[in-house]
Amino acid sequence: MSRSGYRRFFTPLVLIGAVLVVVVGVILYAVWSAMRATPPQVTPMAGVAVFPTIKGGHQEGKLTNDQAPPVGGVHNPVWQNCGVYTAPVANENAVHSLEHGTVWITYQPDLPAPEVKQLQDLTRQSGYRLLSPYAGLPSPIVASAWGYQLQLARADDPQLLRFIQHYEQNPQGPEPGAPCSGGTGQPN
Repeated sequence: MSRSGYRRFFTPLVLIGAVLVVVVGVILYAVWSAMRATPPQVTPMAGVAVFPTIKGGHQEGKLTNDQAPPVGGVHNPVWQNCGVYTAPVANENAVHSLEHGTVWITYQPDLPAPEVKQLQDLTRQSGYRLLSPYAGLPSPIVASAWGYQLQLARADDPQLLRFIQHYEQNPQGPEPGAPCSGGTGQPN
């Protein structure tokens, strides 16, 4: 085969090959984008209350929530810095932290000191945990994540650690991995 015949034969093949590579690349990119846009589903743990239709958004001022403590909803534009607090924190700021993937552990103000210490130690093990007293809780301890809540009687209940492992940085939350520092509050 002459050079010109060779070119006439291979030029269309190269062009078809290039088109196929582009088409396959576009399809792979579309599949990859769809996988990133759909977070994996989190199966609720037994005993955990689920609130699937929570809407977010930022708004300043005092806000009301359907749950106490809240598990999501409209909240302050500034998040609560994660860590241990010995005084109550504003729901509006704590909910913003939940949006970022935080687990907020609240406890009745009269919880015995050894249990509070246990909760403090557990909270300090991660930069995405928030601990504060909360008056009027339905149980001695309540753990909350965006859309999920667990009531507990004791700080040493193994369900608390399972809740944290299951819901901290929950992919169903609006902004898992967003900062939990640089906001408001000075943890102890």
